[in-house]
Amino acid sequence: MSVLYRNDTQGQFPNSWYAATVDAPPIRPDLRGAKAADVCIIGAGYTGLSAAKRLAEKGLSVVVLEAHRAGFGASGRNGGQVASGYNAPQRLLAKKLGADTARDLWALTQEAKADVATNCETIAPDAQWKPGVAHGCYSAKERDGHHADAAFLQDTYGYDQIKTYTQSEFAGVVGSPLYQGGTIDWGAAHIHPLRYTLALAKAAEDAGAVIYENSAVHHISKGPKVTLRTSKGHVTADHLIIATNGYISGLERKVAATIMPVNSFICATTPLSDTQATILKQDIAVEDSKNDVNYYRLSDDKRLLFGGRAAARTTFPQDIGAMLRPRFTALFPTLGGIGIDYAWGGTLGVTISGLPAIQRIDRNIVSAGGYTGHGVALSGLCGKILGEAVSGHASRFDTLATLPTPAFPGGTALGRPLLQMVLAWNGLREKLGL
Repeated sequence: MSVLYRNDTQGQFPNSWYAATVDAPPIRPDLRGAKAADVCIIGAGYTGLSAAKRLAEKGLSVVVLEAHRAGFGASGRNGGQVASGYNAPQRLLAKKLGADTARDLWALTQEAKADVATNCETIAPDAQWKPGVAHGCYSAKERDGHHADAAFLQDTYGYDQIKTYTQSEFAGVVGSPLYQGGTIDWGAAHIHPLRYTLALAKAAEDAGAVIYENSAVHHISKGPKVTLRTSKGHVTADHLIIATNGYISGLERKVAATIMPVNSFICATTPLSDTQATILKQDIAVEDSKNDVNYYRLSDDKRLLFGGRAAARTTFPQDIGAMLRPRFTALFPTLGGIGIDYAWGGTLGVTISGLPAIQRIDRNIVSAGGYTGHGVALSGLCGKILGEAVSGHASRFDTLATLPTPAFPGGTALGRPLLQMVLAWNGLREKLGL
């Protein structure tokens, strides 16, 4: 069964704290009959909606086809962190790609965050842009490495938003006994991701784009014009943008070869007491890298929103909360008896290099995905740049298309088992305390 349907009910948001705290619009009609457009976009997440909004504002006719609902996928389920950079240290990118290319790539990530901040101010104020993303380190070696990364960003790009912390200093902000220090990036932020996505969808529609929900694409016919077929209709367009990320399945092999779907999971506890809520002394988000990343923050109603435990298997576990509980109680023993009200999973896209996969599939077909945990900022930027490419300004698209994102060895047939082995090894290391 396709990843689109294996773990979810058709056309329904997951039972998440995010879905419980939004005023979702009525379900939009599905595609029926024949339609024509300048641009067709598959996927109504951050990438697709950002592209749709900008293209419609330029006066192009835009149709967005979404298999479930706008914001249904990773864009409406993620940890909400608007992170700086990529899922690869900037020092490493400078070494591998050269100083000038790395500088350009860093500038793009700054633009990506600024775009989210502007959107939160103008079209999505209820998404609540809140500055501050911390990284907790489990060893002195890891801490020193992150401090060196912060120094590199300041010395090379003048980025002075990251504050470094010793063990005792970090414990004064994040009340876990496990961290040996860390950093807080005050140029990064966290938001309510589903509220943000729904606002993007409305803004795209206000600009003239048409979104069809419950309209999964099952076939793409390439040519001078592209035809996309759903179960009840088809769209003919001059250009196609594929913005499915981890939900690509078998729709386009060139995209699926470089982007592997990986599941991640989040739970929302019952509201914490005032004493319990002191685990975070400031309204920040936190991430760490204990084999599989943990990411967490407090909600407005003082729940711990805690995520982690990446999995390459396509089926979600039966009890997500029980799987995550040992992780957050290891960090915060005072939460041992806390209840869990919501638990959900979602599918993101990862690449071998950790860099986004920006591709030209055909003369009039482009795609972007594989944000590898940095999608809240990067996906919107990539949607913007895909829109530029479609409207005849491809210079920034061409820059991103040169990023090293090789195909997974053996394609999807062998790539997934290999990824499962890596993630299983990470889980074993965690159990052994390595």
